[in-house]
Amino acid sequence: MFAPVWRAASVVSKTGGNALKHDGVRENGQECRFKDVRHKLTLPKNNSTCVHTEQEKMDESAAKFFQSAIETPSPSGFEEPVQALVRDYISPFADDVRIDVHGNLIASIGETDGPRLMYAGHCDQIGMLISYINDAGFVFAQTIGGWDPQQLIGQPMTIWTLQGPVPAVISRKPIHLLTPEERKKVVDLNDLWLDIGAADGKEASEKVMIGDPVTLALRYQPLMGELVSGPGMDNKTGMWTVMEALRRAHAVPQQLRCHLHSVSTVQEEIGLRGAKTAAGSIRPKVAIAVDVTHASDCPTIDKQKQGNIALGEGPVIFRGPNINPKVAQRLIELCEQYSIPFQLAAIGRATPNDANVLQVHGSGVATGLVAIPNRYMHSAVEVVSLSDIHNVAQLLAEFALALSSEDDFTPGL
Repeated sequence: MFAPVWRAASVVSKTGGNALKHDGVRENGQECRFKDVRHKLTLPKNNSTCVHTEQEKMDESAAKFFQSAIETPSPSGFEEPVQALVRDYISPFADDVRIDVHGNLIASIGETDGPRLMYAGHCDQIGMLISYINDAGFVFAQTIGGWDPQQLIGQPMTIWTLQGPVPAVISRKPIHLLTPEERKKVVDLNDLWLDIGAADGKEASEKVMIGDPVTLALRYQPLMGELVSGPGMDNKTGMWTVMEALRRAHAVPQQLRCHLHSVSTVQEEIGLRGAKTAAGSIRPKVAIAVDVTHASDCPTIDKQKQGNIALGEGPVIFRGPNINPKVAQRLIELCEQYSIPFQLAAIGRATPNDANVLQVHGSGVATGLVAIPNRYMHSAVEVVSLSDIHNVAQLLAEFALALSSEDDFTPGL
């Protein structure tokens, strides 16, 4: 469990190497609406501006939910365990919770006659799938999603069987036995195998079966400050933020004028499949996808190519052809209004995440993309900042509370 104290911070947006610094105050001097999770703002003596005081801790139940999600398996196509966790957590705060035939979990709240707003955060993670067991009892698997095989060498793994988890390790021939030519090559997935300690193929087959999913050993590891590490931050962070936004909006239901649908989407890692089917039933007017993006604040990442994206500096608001410009501008304005730190990023093509399919659903959806900076994506040691996911949830809650039937996101109008 974690319950960090969020540091008050100035508001900074980053574009490339240029930073725009905002004063971090609110004009009306009002206290923030979400007392359990927001900045506390106090009215200065001159009644002209508002200043930050120390932030409160993350809600304890929300903190436990996030850690539990990271420790729960959800390889694409096998998301049932994490969706059960989400359902149990979010049900007390939603008007309706349902799981569709594809496996998406859709939690809804608000005015059913208001504009339909969809938040999509995929819950699935990359993994593997058992495809062969040899006579010696060694297990071979194909990948689910995009893997760098180098990341798998020497990793502890878990095979998720119908009878329960089976621990495994994945490795290859030791370096001492590699030929000079083999040492120069990038490892091939076909040269890796899973070892569960079985004496032979018969014993292995009694424990695991073809088609069982596999993940890295799931763990939640706090680091220094507000940083945490573990596999599956892509994208249980995004899933957590869309559910947390609904929980916060639930605290002020009289102000919610839209019909909010927070969706824990499935199968994003194998083709953005869940967001496509969920949008089909929701038929949103506005949609925002939340996913991780590459942080460029660590060695070897080229900021000129990736942008200047840092952990702890707040939500990353994307701009580009896949993004409705009015939605992006509304997100920026809300950050400025409510003193939420943010960063800007650009993408000049269709995005490789749920925003891609949401924008072109039906006759078109006004779509935004908010991202969470992530170091070491698709590895056993993904690293994110807790303050970033807190601020993303805060931004999404404010967007939902600001949306009304009067809003028109048609470009140029």
